[in-house]
Amino acid sequence: MSRRVLQGTVVSIGNAKTCVVRVDRTLKHPKYLKLFHQSKRYAVHDPNNQAVVGGEVEIEETRPISKTKKWRLVKVLNAGQ
Repeated sequence: MSRRVLQGTVVSIGNAKTCVVRVDRTLKHPKYLKLFHQSKRYAVHDPNNQAVVGGEVEIEETRPISKTKKWRLVKVLNAGQ
């Protein structure tokens, strides 16, 4: 079974080894066919604390690490400010 891989923006650095990543999607309404934006926040396991607020990262689904962390950081695509 393949694991889901998403790209998003780091919006906050939580406790040690944790960051919060916002993933934005563009969807089309099924009836009205209008495009709209939807976003979701994921708690991500970052063991090396390499994520920076505002940076673009790639995350991968993994086994549950804690109550809210079910994603892990794969790589940093673009460092933040």
